[in-house]
Amino acid sequence: MKTSKAKTALPLPVARALRKLGTDISVARKRRRISTLLMAQRAFISRNTLAKLEKGDPGVSLGIFATVLFVLGMTERLSDLADPSHDALGQQLADDSLPKRIRTRRAPIGGGHAA
Repeated sequence: MKTSKAKTALPLPVARALRKLGTDISVARKRRRISTLLMAQRAFISRNTLAKLEKGDPGVSLGIFATVLFVLGMTERLSDLADPSHDALGQQLADDSLPKRIRTRRAPIGGGHAA
């Protein structure tokens, strides 16, 4: 089976974030007293896929993560991941590109109307 370069060249902060997400999902599942078998059934995945997800495996699809979050009642947090209102860098870049001055055009002398 072919391995994606995205998996092997995964930046360390991304790998850490995925592991944390997997661990957090595992804790949320356990706090709700949901077994791995029941979670897998509710998310329409195998227990093996759930185990990979909870370990932060980058090969698990975003759709599966989203479905598991739905089962846990945490879907609203997923929709805020890339919300532009939380994008401080993007807002700063947009602000930096604003014009320094706004000039209005002057009407030509004589009103610009031909008689």
